[in-house]
Amino acid sequence: MIWEMRPDGSRREGTFGIYRELVDRLRSFDAIAVIKPWQPTMTGPDQPDRFEGQRVSASYFRVLGVPPVLGRDFLASDDRLNAPDVTVLSRGLWQRRFGGDRAIVGRQIVLDDISYSVIGVMPIGFENVLAPSAELWAPLKYDMSQGRAWGHHLRTVGRLQPGVSEDRALRELDVLGHELVKQFPKEYGIPERFIVASLQDDVTRGVKPALVAILGAVILVLVIACVNVTNLLLARGVYRRGEFGLRAALGAGRGRLIRQLLTESLLLAGIGGVAGMALAMLCVRALVALSPPGLPRVGAISVDGAMFGFGLLITTLIGVAFGLIPAFQATRSDPHRDLQHGSRTTGGAHRRTSSALVVAEVALALVLLVSSGLLLRSLQRLFAVEVGFDSSHLLTMQIQTSGHRFQDDSTTFQFFARALEAVRQVPGVTAAAVTNQLPLSGDFDSYGVHFESSPTQRADEDHSAFRYGVSPGYIETMRIPLRRGRLLNEHDRAGAPRVALINESFAKRSFPGIDPLGQRLRIGPMDGPPYTMVGIVGDGKQLSLAGTPADAVYTTTSQWRFADNVMSLVVRARGDAAALAPAVRQAIWSIDKDQPIVRVATMDDLVAASAAERRFVLLVFEAFALVALVLAAAGMYGVLSGRVAERTREIGVRSALGASRRNIVALVVRQGMVLAGLGIAIGLAGSAAASQAIAAMLFGISRLDPITYAAVIALLTVGAVIACWIPAWRAARVDPAITLKAE
Repeated sequence: MIWEMRPDGSRREGTFGIYRELVDRLRSFDAIAVIKPWQPTMTGPDQPDRFEGQRVSASYFRVLGVPPVLGRDFLASDDRLNAPDVTVLSRGLWQRRFGGDRAIVGRQIVLDDISYSVIGVMPIGFENVLAPSAELWAPLKYDMSQGRAWGHHLRTVGRLQPGVSEDRALRELDVLGHELVKQFPKEYGIPERFIVASLQDDVTRGVKPALVAILGAVILVLVIACVNVTNLLLARGVYRRGEFGLRAALGAGRGRLIRQLLTESLLLAGIGGVAGMALAMLCVRALVALSPPGLPRVGAISVDGAMFGFGLLITTLIGVAFGLIPAFQATRSDPHRDLQHGSRTTGGAHRRTSSALVVAEVALALVLLVSSGLLLRSLQRLFAVEVGFDSSHLLTMQIQTSGHRFQDDSTTFQFFARALEAVRQVPGVTAAAVTNQLPLSGDFDSYGVHFESSPTQRADEDHSAFRYGVSPGYIETMRIPLRRGRLLNEHDRAGAPRVALINESFAKRSFPGIDPLGQRLRIGPMDGPPYTMVGIVGDGKQLSLAGTPADAVYTTTSQWRFADNVMSLVVRARGDAAALAPAVRQAIWSIDKDQPIVRVATMDDLVAASAAERRFVLLVFEAFALVALVLAAAGMYGVLSGRVAERTREIGVRSALGASRRNIVALVVRQGMVLAGLGIAIGLAGSAAASQAIAAMLFGISRLDPITYAAVIALLTVGAVIACWIPAWRAARVDPAITLKAE
């Protein structure tokens, strides 16, 4: 992927002009293509269908290395201005809409009232990771004579020549960036810088921290489980010391005993591995169903043959690695002594090993619990953030105009005005408005904003801000607070003086200590028409709850220089907003039944969905942390139970000499809590280091949040007390008379 770099280091999409220069000058790339979203509509006797697609340059499928399985690829002649309209279909769309008809190639289909010739169908295994929901493609058909040639709205992807590294390509791009200043001084006043990233890194960039954190949690749970099994095998080896002594006395060598124990360990690991793979098949389906929408290639996640082989390999390695410790421990003792004492006593080495393993379990469990607690607290803080509007009782849906008759802006304005009026007549609707982009929905429409007299802005500088083209009443419908001035109203129409609103933080930063009302600004080109600021509104969230308040400028749709053909409708309801969806949809179709309506959701759902990735990571961590807590408690219980059984005679003697049940319970619990305390101390240090891996996913709290650490320590302590009390209670019930008589 090739991105242009803003002065602040962030990425921005490229332009068609830059794409032409890259194709003509770069030698590091075998092929380069540009893409942009395309949402065509197909009408019929029933509801209109809007498809997700892409407009691409002719070399797009060549860059991806996947040609159509039916028909042909795009040619350079298809990608010229005024060339015949052609399209390539995905296999899914071909089968769903056209019944898998192999005669589809050459057939004409109508999209947006334009006849397209189908020239190809993509293969079944093709995954368009750059736009997973895209189902059809058409040529971009741009030309340098068009005004949009220098607009930053195209994503650029390229295939490197064999043997060429990303660093070499970046150096060539940097040289080109300096040459652009000389060739296009108006478009590029300073040398342009670029970012080159592999497709995998670019696609996974947003979710990679979460996936790495989940991988770390998986490894921690695996280690805890292995430590637990090792402790159980150690305890089992102690009880079999008499058996091992007898085998050694009959001539079995140490190597043979180790092989026997490793075979047993591998058998247990194999049984556990098969059961785990069966459980994994169920859990993977659940995780895929609960995964956030932005997770790349989520449809490809499954337990297949390769995964089964990997699981078998890991199981074998674990069986050998963690089976060696108890095997060596069991075969190091003296056979003569083992035959004399059997399994009644254990050596200090065994006790130290089992104690160290319990401490490790507690420490690792604490790391997982702390990570889970930090994510939970972060999510709580995130949902407590002010979004800048009232999301309750608010229904949203996206409407798109399509067809030849909407090429005229006045027709588009008229349709949305009539549709809005029809929606306002629906029973239960208290207010309604339209906007070109909806907060927290994934919409992104930003422009450079230039103030004529801002003390913080140079004359040749502009600030990037979200441009909201809204109908009068939008601010009131969303219940965005007015800080100063007035709101947009019906008088702010085409032909009237152009007016705009900006958000509060944008105003404070651009006009510190100065009244911004009455100041003039330009949106987009610096030679564009000026707007007068008439009001300041509250800050709001656009891209995510965790982001800083978005700089925003609001204008009425009729005062913008063109009509947006995709608008989001916001409807405030008296009661349940979702229940109004069918009636609102029918009201819009009563104006024009051929216009598609998609993305129907309540605003509360959009707010919740904006934190879906964090919630998913929290869910996984909570599940792993619960497993780790149970395993750590079970490990501690097993070790203490074994020691109580070993010390039955000692406990009987203590009771006979006057020790009370309280003393016996305290003795056992104290031993367990010492191990827990050591594990907690080590786990605290580990948690402080491990929390750096999830620092990017935290919001509003420190990775060293004392409340989280205190709560986790308290929870782990309670679990440890319960795990210690059960064997302690059993020890307190030992009858000294029976114990001593048995001895």
